[in-house]
Amino acid sequence: MLYNLLFPLADVFTPFNLFRYLTFRTGGAVLTALVISFVFFPRLIAWLKSKQGEGQPIRADGPETHLKKKGTPTMGGLMILIAMCLSTLLWMDLTNAYTWIVLMVTVAYGLIGFGDDYLKLTKRNTKGLSGRKRLGAEVAIALAATLACMLVAEPALSNGLAIPFVKDFVLNLGWFFLGVGAFVIVGAANAVNLTDGLDGLAIVPTMIAAGCFGLIAYLTGNAIFANYLQIHHVPGAGELTVFCGALIGAGLGFLWFNAPPAMVFMGDTGSLSLGGALGTIAVVTKHEIVLAIIGGLFVLETVSVIVQVASFKLTGKRVFRMAPLHHHFEKKGWAEPTVVIRFWIIASILALIGLSTLKLR
Repeated sequence: MLYNLLFPLADVFTPFNLFRYLTFRTGGAVLTALVISFVFFPRLIAWLKSKQGEGQPIRADGPETHLKKKGTPTMGGLMILIAMCLSTLLWMDLTNAYTWIVLMVTVAYGLIGFGDDYLKLTKRNTKGLSGRKRLGAEVAIALAATLACMLVAEPALSNGLAIPFVKDFVLNLGWFFLGVGAFVIVGAANAVNLTDGLDGLAIVPTMIAAGCFGLIAYLTGNAIFANYLQIHHVPGAGELTVFCGALIGAGLGFLWFNAPPAMVFMGDTGSLSLGGALGTIAVVTKHEIVLAIIGGLFVLETVSVIVQVASFKLTGKRVFRMAPLHHHFEKKGWAEPTVVIRFWIIASILALIGLSTLKLR
């Protein structure tokens, strides 16, 4: 909004020229989201405590150490959403279609997560929305978002899947790309959701991924950098750097209150919306496969659940002591901070590997 209001006045007041730079507006988005979080998060936490009573239901079959978390409020993702969306709207170019698409997916998935959290609280169990209804809503939103991306993108890239390490090649999938894009968005949303099980575990890898995709969006949106790196140029994608900055700022604000012992949980409200946002950004920037590398920790957590369920149904035996993977290590005796920090390290390493695909062509 500030870009649309103030940049046209740069001839009158030269400092307004700063708003043309994505780097300046991204920095502004980070700080704005952070300030909003610090100012309003304590009030939101107090309000959530007053409304939720016993807080988020704790799994009876989970690690014993989690029982002491009883009474901690959930739905902290509400503040992430508010800070992230307000900051993005303030600093983005309001004419950029890609940013609106990502914002719409983020809010829509946040609403699904909110409904899920609300049912868990009111029913006092850990089930929430039925899997069929939740997945159906997620797929419908993801299909609409992918179709919108295809309509906005350049014809040469609209239905193509870029392959890492290969330059000047796009696998043309035709209308099948609609399913691929939806799979990436839904998969990313649920992968982050599965990872959100320990204090601070999901938000830091999410911020790491957002930082990586902020850089990717900036580079793919710039014709000169894209040509130098021999990656596909996506006009307009650079504006998503502002959104990624807002996500990082909101994430830092949330982490301040979610650091062990957590004062509030993210809940599905936050995890689904953040995962959906990352998936949509990957579709826009034509880095769908790279998301699986940068977000490799989320992939590992998801695979652990799939393997556990498949093994138990087929053989009656469990591969892990408990799934998702972070609970397995808790059951093995690792302290929660140990699991969280080591998983952060893994996420950082995978992010660096993912970023290396930008140059290894």
